[in-house]
Amino acid sequence: MVEIARRATSTEPGELESSLPHWLAQLLASRGIFQQADLTPDWNSVARPTQMQGVSQAADLLEDALRKQRRLLILGDYDADGATSCALAMRSLRSFGFRNVDFLVPDRIKQGYGLSVSLAEQASQLGAEILLTVDNGIASIEGVERANQLAMPVIVTDHHLPASRLPNAAAIVNPNQPGCEFPEKSLAGVGVLLYLLLALRAQLREVGWFKQNNLPDPDLSIWLDVVALGTVADLVPLGRLNRLLVAHGVRRVRSGQGVPGIRCLMQVAGRDWRRTLSSDFGFAVGPRINAAGRLEDISLGIRCLLEDDEGRAMDLARQLDQINRERRARQDLMQQQAEQLLEQLHELETDLPHAVCIYRADWHEGVIGLLASRIREKTHRPTLVLAQAGNGLVKGSGRSIAGFHLRDALELVHSRNPGLIKQFGGHAMAAGLTLEESGLDQLKQAFAQVAREQLHSDQLKALVLTDGTLPADEHNLETASMLQSIVPWGQACPEPVFEAKARVEAVRWLKDLHLKIALRLEDQIETLDAIWFFAPDESRPLKTGQRVHLAYRLSVNQFQGNESVQLVVEALAPLE
Repeated sequence: MVEIARRATSTEPGELESSLPHWLAQLLASRGIFQQADLTPDWNSVARPTQMQGVSQAADLLEDALRKQRRLLILGDYDADGATSCALAMRSLRSFGFRNVDFLVPDRIKQGYGLSVSLAEQASQLGAEILLTVDNGIASIEGVERANQLAMPVIVTDHHLPASRLPNAAAIVNPNQPGCEFPEKSLAGVGVLLYLLLALRAQLREVGWFKQNNLPDPDLSIWLDVVALGTVADLVPLGRLNRLLVAHGVRRVRSGQGVPGIRCLMQVAGRDWRRTLSSDFGFAVGPRINAAGRLEDISLGIRCLLEDDEGRAMDLARQLDQINRERRARQDLMQQQAEQLLEQLHELETDLPHAVCIYRADWHEGVIGLLASRIREKTHRPTLVLAQAGNGLVKGSGRSIAGFHLRDALELVHSRNPGLIKQFGGHAMAAGLTLEESGLDQLKQAFAQVAREQLHSDQLKALVLTDGTLPADEHNLETASMLQSIVPWGQACPEPVFEAKARVEAVRWLKDLHLKIALRLEDQIETLDAIWFFAPDESRPLKTGQRVHLAYRLSVNQFQGNESVQLVVEALAPLE
């Protein structure tokens, strides 16, 4: 059972309290937003490109490649951040005057993540003279070395946490590398690339490149919708700089000025691009881009983002939507199988271990990350899901909970068990690894041991954190609309969740999956509509007349051209 708890905050509202209601100023303050400059940051309030270590060196290399028209190959990743990075690089560099530029993404199954030795050799066979990695490369020690041997200098742009050893690249642009004083450490890969492109444009402007070559001065802001998509889809924290990027990207889509592919993906997902929210990038557009990288070829998603013809973009968007449907069907089957494994685990132990590690040889390697997310949500435990990768190897994807840094945990397992893990990397909340199939049992034990050492039992309880109660007179369409768009909500800047006690006035199931509820909040006369998407089985006994404690989001329901207030239930518990 999920518990409902008030978000802990001792933060006092800042200057926003003079212009906003106290409850809203307090809610924003709990997310680090205290003043108007935090709420609506401008470009003058954020860090400059020259503050990022390696940017000038990388820009020099790219300027030299441009002047000599050397064949540049962009090496991407097979997720939405990697796809948007590839699309942004291709569009921008072409506008700068690059004529010999293309992209290459590794085969997820055969080559794995990042610049590998085989990918470097493939790039050389394609005639590449200089390589630019986007959203990867910081861990590509061997791949960069092989590229060097093949006379292809490598510019690394990445945002992932580096290991103790860095690749021997011609330049490294990563705000998380040692010695980099760039203040915004949470940029996605596409954000890091944007900063390099801004620096290169400034450098080319200074030497008069665009005028000399009769090129229009490039406006990189026209592709901020692409940057916003990668930023939200990669679940990076939405600090001031990322909020600025996402807010401008959302505005471009709403105005119809974004790239056609994003509008088309919104349409095939059943969303109105004129009403785009930051959450649409994470729940509608991003999954369809990611599906191509999970099951087929992420190049399809990149081509969709590069296409300027609306009709061809729609054809690509429909293909991506169909792949996403296939991904969902495969994921649903894998989840049923995973839940059977969890039941067997329950039979062997009185309770689940502090960390879950499950494996099936026939699971699809491209879907295990999504499955790990679902199992983590169900068990509220750090989760590793693994599948066979061939040649006696197993690949795994992990998701974590608050208070358990997953990449650091894997590093601890690695240091205690030398040789067990072949490769690993990632973030606090998500990571991946490769090991030999024979080491599975040892991994399960070692991973569970680290979790036991670092997690208290209270941290294993599923909690829905709320922002307290919403004043009764704020349950209206105006407040719901304002909350949706006042800032881009996302990672580390979560959408507001409120709590209340209420009486159930009516209950009905939709497709036997979603629970439609009419509720009357305490001390209110009017009844409000609520919906609980994918309501759990324990909610089935809910009856008319029951008193409940619920956590909910205030939303705008759009149906047949009409708008109304709707509560989206996050958790609900009966009251005696």
